[in-house]
Amino acid sequence: MKRILFVDDEVNILDGLKRMLRPMRGEWEMSFATGGEAALAILEASPCDVIVTDMRMPEMDGAALLEKVRERHPGVFRIILSGYTELQASLRAVPVAHQFLMKPCEPEALRAGIARAASLGNILDSRMLTSLVGGLRDLPPLPRVFAKLKLALADPNTSMEQISRIVEQDVAVSAKLLQVVNSAFFGLARNVTDIKSAVVCLGMSVLQDLVLTIEVQRSFTPNEFLTEEFLEGCQRHAQLTARIAGGIAHEVRLTPAVVLAALLHDVGKLVIAERTPAHFARVLEEAEVEHIPLFAAEERLIHISHAEVGGYLLSLWGLPGDVVEAVAHHHHPRRVSHSGIDMVLVVYLANLLAHEREAISKAAPPPLIDMEILEEVGVASRLDDWRALAEVADSKPAQLVS
Repeated sequence: MKRILFVDDEVNILDGLKRMLRPMRGEWEMSFATGGEAALAILEASPCDVIVTDMRMPEMDGAALLEKVRERHPGVFRIILSGYTELQASLRAVPVAHQFLMKPCEPEALRAGIARAASLGNILDSRMLTSLVGGLRDLPPLPRVFAKLKLALADPNTSMEQISRIVEQDVAVSAKLLQVVNSAFFGLARNVTDIKSAVVCLGMSVLQDLVLTIEVQRSFTPNEFLTEEFLEGCQRHAQLTARIAGGIAHEVRLTPAVVLAALLHDVGKLVIAERTPAHFARVLEEAEVEHIPLFAAEERLIHISHAEVGGYLLSLWGLPGDVVEAVAHHHHPRRVSHSGIDMVLVVYLANLLAHEREAISKAAPPPLIDMEILEEVGVASRLDDWRALAEVADSKPAQLVS
């Protein structure tokens, strides 16, 4: 049974939550704390799976509480409740909150948000995984692009189009931006899956605050693996994969969210490299010595790959389920059923075609493509055309298709 901790400084609010969530007693073991210190004491005595805290509390507000929870109990999923009038203050919680829920919160929305967080451990059951992602605050932005974005935001004449083009060049900022815009703060009727729409929804002022928050509180510790060269390599591959995926998706008439999934498909690499550099060193060595793909070395040594880590993180952030699925299974598309060419298969294929282009440039062996699965969904005959598309995409400047 999952253990959920609710935190608010007002007893009547907690009493209301108890009444509202009484039907969930068969699925959740619930605890209630009046304030941050009481919550931390409960966690020390008996760790929980999910914490849901109010933002505005005296002495220790929700952002400060979740910061302490992240440090002391990184495997706990962190949800913050906040009102529209607290938006600017709540941006402090962006680096430490996995989900945002808006007050007043409808019972179904609250139950659904908690259930999604609580169920992730069942979907991807690994203590290593929850520890890796739970302790993460932000993915490391590429310094040069990040500085460029800051300068652009400081110029009052910068257009939304210019901001969007800059944001698209950085996987970390893109991911965090989409996490926030898809949170309950904005109450949108649809998921936002492209950067330009996200920038428009946020507006320049909130976007600038968000960017500054990421800069001040980004949590990764530089190490010998998270060098600028490594980050730039990840960025180049992500953008090439996204351009290829966008071209294929256009031909087969799939949602533009494919580009988003392709852009973010390797974010799990950054998590592993930042959170467990010793494991990452072993993975790199194993892949090189055994001449196997990086994900195969990860699975052999730590029993999960960057694909599951990335999917897990994006699911916590509330990105659309089809995007999460494509990221989580982009190395193992047979884990899910396919009635035709879909987002999982497009990201799987685009990733391999991007690696194929990179192998050609290095005169290295190309990756193997599962032709049987392409035959099963009726697209094997189009592979040569998509290879040509990948060649064209590889020749373009490093900017995502839209």
